[in-house]
Amino acid sequence: MARDGDLPTIFNPKRVRAPSVIITSEEVQTDQGAGGDVERANGPPTPLSPRAPLTPQTSISSAPPLTSQPSLQQAYSESATSSQDEERQLRDKKCPRSCCSKFAKKIYFGICVTTMLVASWVAVTHCIKHMYLQEYPPVHDAPQSADPSTYNFTSKVPTHLYNAPFFTAWFCTNWLILFYPLYLIVMLIHNKCKSAHDIVFDAFSDFKEKGFTFARFLTRCGLFCLLWVLSVYMYTYALRILLATDVVALFATNVSCIYLLSWVILHEQFVGVRIVAAILCDTGIALLAYMDGITGSSTLGGVVLAACAAAGFAIFKVLFRKVMGEVNSGQRALFFSILGTVNASLLWPVCLALYLTGSEMLPAQRMPWLHLLLASVALLVFHLVFQFGNIVTYNIFVSLGLITAVPVSAALDVLVYGAQFAGMKLAGIILIAVAFFLVMFPDNWPDYIMRLLRWSRRRQRGQPGSGRNRDAMDYRTGYIRSHLRSPSGRVR
Repeated sequence: MARDGDLPTIFNPKRVRAPSVIITSEEVQTDQGAGGDVERANGPPTPLSPRAPLTPQTSISSAPPLTSQPSLQQAYSESATSSQDEERQLRDKKCPRSCCSKFAKKIYFGICVTTMLVASWVAVTHCIKHMYLQEYPPVHDAPQSADPSTYNFTSKVPTHLYNAPFFTAWFCTNWLILFYPLYLIVMLIHNKCKSAHDIVFDAFSDFKEKGFTFARFLTRCGLFCLLWVLSVYMYTYALRILLATDVVALFATNVSCIYLLSWVILHEQFVGVRIVAAILCDTGIALLAYMDGITGSSTLGGVVLAACAAAGFAIFKVLFRKVMGEVNSGQRALFFSILGTVNASLLWPVCLALYLTGSEMLPAQRMPWLHLLLASVALLVFHLVFQFGNIVTYNIFVSLGLITAVPVSAALDVLVYGAQFAGMKLAGIILIAVAFFLVMFPDNWPDYIMRLLRWSRRRQRGQPGSGRNRDAMDYRTGYIRSHLRSPSGRVR
């Protein structure tokens, strides 16, 4: 209990209920004869005491008095509106738990994006691999009436004639021309207020504002085109030597290369666990390189080509951010369309020269156009989803498509080609997968671990919701978890 004269504070509470005051629009009448003897301060008027005027000196608060009934109704309506706003805010807070919230939609879109990436990337890899393994019987020019004794039966042995990795890379890259037309169609359907001329003009004007001239822009597109085609060429050439699963797993190491280059070139934040991931990636690559021994095997060359393809893709991505800066979706689509145009117009003499010199073999009679078209369309779909998937979902779902393709490709290799994954090959793929997930760790991952540890400690001390509220303040002793006062309430 507080002593007389003490003021009620938060450390020495003393509840004082203020009496209710009813104020109407009637005029206040005062009796000149009756003074303050019968007046009850801060009390309602009674028949024995005339109504006293409510002045700032005698009122219980300094707020202006309510003098009319409509003002009371207005206050009630405002309070009802505020309560509705609070209910709406609570509903919005609970909305992420529902199945139709914005967070849930991004999760659903993320699953669809990952599925599309996995399907398209596995289709690209296995179509190209099948073209190398497909057997093409030779065309017999001998007449059917020829003597069977003189017929060359060795000519019936099927041969593998398709051996054109550069032509495959060039042909698949040509389909990047469709990047901007597809983007333009989607934008015209989504935004009907803008015309195609306005959308194209906005994309070119944004590059012009960054200081890019036409010649400078084409020069840089040409350099990026060479880097792109070289990376795809090494990837397709590695498929000629290794299994599709091995190449897919080695290409997934590009995430660690991207982080290392971003740390050095773009000066991103240093994260120690990602350095550990890079070391694990190198270990996995070494295990895959020596899984078939050192001598008498071309496995080492195939692993080097696949790892260089991953490094080339990482260099392409980091240099694009360094040179082009922050670009929007329209600028990115325009860049890839120009990259495909430069590839189609400038690199076709290289394909012709390789074919004429015999460095690459194309079966003119049985050209695998079906598998080549499937690989090209699947590669276009993969890069479309990979570049624009972060618009509808989180980046983690886009990145997961690369590593999720590894088990899917392994299942196809086992079913179609009877491949076996054991020993150093299995260990290398597992190390690369672990390193991939380590790279995906957020920058502030120790904070999440500390929160998890604190939550587990709180669970051990007392279950939440069991009636024990540790956040409640003890006003009796004055302990409010303050560093300025002691538990007894005294100032330190």
